[in-house]
Amino acid sequence: MRRAPLLLYLTWLSVSFYSGIWLFTSGFLLMRIELNNQSRCSEPPSPAPHRQAAPCWFPQRFHKAVIVIIDALKYDFAKYNPANNNPKPYENKLGIIHQLTTSQPQHARLYPFRADPPTTTMQRIKGFTTGSLPTFVDVGSNFASYAIQEDNLIHQMIQNGKRVVFMGDDTWDGLFPKKFYKSFFFPSFNVKDLHTVDDGILQHLYPTVDGGDWDVVIAHFLGVDHCGHKHGPDHAETAKKLTQMNQVISTLIDHLDDQTLLVVAGDHGMTDTGDHGGDSEKEVTAALFLYSKAPLFADQLQTDPPAVPQVNLVPSLSLLLGIPIPYSNLGAIIDDLFGFPRDKLTAQLSKTSAYHLNAQQDYFSTGNVLLIYPYKVARYLDSYSRAAGDLPADKLRVLADRFSSLTAEYEQLMAHQEQQSEEELEAHLQMIIQGLRSYLDQAREVCMESWARFHPLHMIMGCIILLTSCFLCYIIAEAGSASTLPYKYLLGYPLLFSISATAMLGLAIWMSVVELDLVTVCAAATIVYQMSFYFNFRTRKGSEMSWRKRPIYLILSGPWVVLLVRCCSLFSDSYVVAEANVAPFLLTSLLTVTVVKLHWDSKLMLPTFNPLGNESLKPSLTPTYRKDGSRLLGLLAALGLCVRLSGLFHNCREETPDCQPSSFLSPLSSVRDPDIKNFSYLCCIVCLGFIVFFIRKWLQHYGNLNSSSPLVLYVRWGFPLIVLGIACYWALSSGTEDSLAKLRELTHLALVVSPRAIYALAALGLLLILWNPITIFMKSRASDEDNTVTTYHGAPGSAAELQHVIPQIYRKMQRTLKSRLQHGGVGEDGKKGTAVEAYGLGSVYSAAMVITISILTLVLIMLHSERLTPAFLLLLLEAFIILHIHGHVANLYSDGVELFSVPWYAVLAWSLAASQHFYSTGHQPVFPAIHWNSAFVGFQDGHTNNIIPALMVAANTFSASILFSAGSCLLLLWPFLCEAPTARRKKGKKESREGDTEDHDMPMMEMRLREDPDRFSVALLQLGTKYLFIQGVQLLSCVCAAMILRRHLMVWKVFAPKFLFEGLGFVVSSLFLLLGIALVLRVDCAVSNWFKRLIVQQNR
Repeated sequence: MRRAPLLLYLTWLSVSFYSGIWLFTSGFLLMRIELNNQSRCSEPPSPAPHRQAAPCWFPQRFHKAVIVIIDALKYDFAKYNPANNNPKPYENKLGIIHQLTTSQPQHARLYPFRADPPTTTMQRIKGFTTGSLPTFVDVGSNFASYAIQEDNLIHQMIQNGKRVVFMGDDTWDGLFPKKFYKSFFFPSFNVKDLHTVDDGILQHLYPTVDGGDWDVVIAHFLGVDHCGHKHGPDHAETAKKLTQMNQVISTLIDHLDDQTLLVVAGDHGMTDTGDHGGDSEKEVTAALFLYSKAPLFADQLQTDPPAVPQVNLVPSLSLLLGIPIPYSNLGAIIDDLFGFPRDKLTAQLSKTSAYHLNAQQDYFSTGNVLLIYPYKVARYLDSYSRAAGDLPADKLRVLADRFSSLTAEYEQLMAHQEQQSEEELEAHLQMIIQGLRSYLDQAREVCMESWARFHPLHMIMGCIILLTSCFLCYIIAEAGSASTLPYKYLLGYPLLFSISATAMLGLAIWMSVVELDLVTVCAAATIVYQMSFYFNFRTRKGSEMSWRKRPIYLILSGPWVVLLVRCCSLFSDSYVVAEANVAPFLLTSLLTVTVVKLHWDSKLMLPTFNPLGNESLKPSLTPTYRKDGSRLLGLLAALGLCVRLSGLFHNCREETPDCQPSSFLSPLSSVRDPDIKNFSYLCCIVCLGFIVFFIRKWLQHYGNLNSSSPLVLYVRWGFPLIVLGIACYWALSSGTEDSLAKLRELTHLALVVSPRAIYALAALGLLLILWNPITIFMKSRASDEDNTVTTYHGAPGSAAELQHVIPQIYRKMQRTLKSRLQHGGVGEDGKKGTAVEAYGLGSVYSAAMVITISILTLVLIMLHSERLTPAFLLLLLEAFIILHIHGHVANLYSDGVELFSVPWYAVLAWSLAASQHFYSTGHQPVFPAIHWNSAFVGFQDGHTNNIIPALMVAANTFSASILFSAGSCLLLLWPFLCEAPTARRKKGKKESREGDTEDHDMPMMEMRLREDPDRFSVALLQLGTKYLFIQGVQLLSCVCAAMILRRHLMVWKVFAPKFLFEGLGFVVSSLFLLLGIALVLRVDCAVSNWFKRLIVQQNR
């Protein structure tokens, strides 16, 4: 078997898909360009009428500011309802806010604070420090915070002499490195840690405020957000944390003077499960509380205040503190803050001046400087338009005309204000304010539309590469039945041409002949490779490649119809939202149709009941057919039961408000009732124990637990140790904060040590599999049989000798074992010889695969919530059922030769099962549904880099894809395990009894793969290309849906997240598919070496 070319070819196919994904992503998810331009006091936007004398743009109103950011402080947490006599744990906890807003309405006010999606912390910090809008793709860097280069509030404070002290979330350190006058950073990524950040802030907050060595203090608390992630909002720990925040605000107010502004804000909200990152109403609605001991507002608010966009905080704070508005700001001022001065007219003039200054900032950002103030430098969006070249000129012209008319009206009003009464002047000023506010909103909308721009050529080329990669997989899957595959034409020559083309492009770029980015170069290399492959395939398919054109009725058969329906449905946002229900339906429908087709093709007669009792009316069936009919019906029923039960572990999207997330998604620590908690814990342990018991029983059934090899000893003792470690970890992590307070240090140590010990045991098991994956027990005994094996007259130990001798050895072992069962090991003439018995040889490939999947399953279970353990048990049972259905169907259809080719329906069913269990393990293709807690299993103190947590979160999210992709080779191996004796399949009952002594009556199981290594290699190649094809076609459908519907209302809510999850899922699936095939090849190499040693022993 040619192992290396097989792996290299499948690897290159995967790389072709990666290139298409990368190219499409570069055209679909473009990041906004950050400009380095900065605002300065010495360069106001323009002269304006009635501009108050000030050293920097606008008169300073406050000398100091304390900004308290309470992460995930949603508006419902801050709002107080005295009439609520039965509040939820998160309600009516911030009483100090209600007290101040009612008793001091001119000093305090609470606003809904509306965030722009994505609602992740880093993007929100960027939003209310720059006043600009993040793009969708920025969410990918949430945990790899890059320093903000564009102008921002922190930079303006420091540039204008403000001493800024920061304490709290260390995300700010990545965004503003070495910017603060003083800083106290604390690790933020460990969402299970509720107190470290908050306690660290409280150690420094009050001493810093009392010390006076500051102008601006920023404190970013994380406890509320971490409570939401760990327990959800409706939990006692959330109530405790909100009560603590109430005390913090109350105490802090006592330390402030009347020259200090207090800002308490949430960066985002949270869902009912405590998650955030999307754009649902609960995620984008945070709280903003403003307070000053000096009067801050003109009148008492009569109704609930309108929502304030987060970007509006930037210009408001800038003008109140007397510093320039950051260059890239798109927000408008909070006009309530600029209406307090002496009389109403003066307030209106001040407010109009602030709005006009704000609008000028944005107008010159939109920047048609030829129409107004041509002597001034164009501001933000003019610079941005020049850099990006995609701001619509017609909309810029409309904005320019709008601002021009407003400015002219304002100047004319100020020039003739003595001729108007106070009431008329106030009315005209109010109209101008409304016009300026409308202008700012329109400018913001233009920017949002602009930053949703795409690169059509990159998207189209990405789709083409994905399409050609799928077609390449298909023709290899269908043409791979040839006995010999010329890998030099499939891999060698195309790869050589691709490398040559890449080298030529690199030389051209180095010589400045052309200008291409890395994405384009990789795409060009992929296209050259594929064109070379198609040329070689077309010229050689008539000689060495016997590729058959499939009839159209086969293309429209059951599996292809199901795949077509699934791919077309991905263009519907309703289907994507309901995919958790549709994928199980397609899976059960596909397998049911497959079994029905067996009956239609007269391969299977289902059990019938004859009320007349006339035996002559019954069809003549062999016992095997009759048994298979009952078994297949039972397997289908079991599959339906597993599918229904797996639906209990669902998560919900915000598009389905009537849906309630499964209670199994919440960890045991969130369960209040101790009886329910103990019962749930016991059920989880029972499920975990049953998984190990089931795996060991399977291995024992096929004789793979009889030897004393290190791998077998590991299965016997290592699996129970892993289960014990997981049980201990669950017991410790499910305790409440209070119950473990006395043993906190010891508990913390155990929470770190136990998962890491499990990681080490799992790594040891995988290393043992790589070192020696053989689980065969061999012993010699006396025998009367003729043990002579006809040797191959050639090079000893060669591949040809192995191919010739191995089937004889295996059949000799079968006859020896059968003779022992019949005669007790003694021949008829009493003579005894020496024979070899090998237990587990017929399932040696599958055993290694099952052990590997078992290890991965145990680790993945630990990365999930404890209560999802039954979901993984159902996953394994469903995979076992699919394999058995496939094994029975394959043996009923084939005569033994076709077992080497895995049919399309089996690969599609395997892929659908992976999709189904993505949802059945509590996931959804949206960012708020990501289980961030998994990054800290065994890392309670956080991480020193972003690689390990990213890998752990990815393993949690794509756990179903990992297990099904790694185990995909079982689709090839399982029919050999289920193979019935050929004599019994072809003969009647009487004939089979008479022919029991024939060699072919006993199945060779997986040793049949050793009879024809080339066919085995081709079968693995076909399986790999079929799996890549089905995964690639689904990915291509998501890509096309995102491209075609890129202006759809739901593109960023449904189609873009689905594309990202499908793309990442494809990468994970292809990697573990390669690892699974590599494992089979490693076992094959070990089996070859085992037979070599056996041949040498026999020759002696």
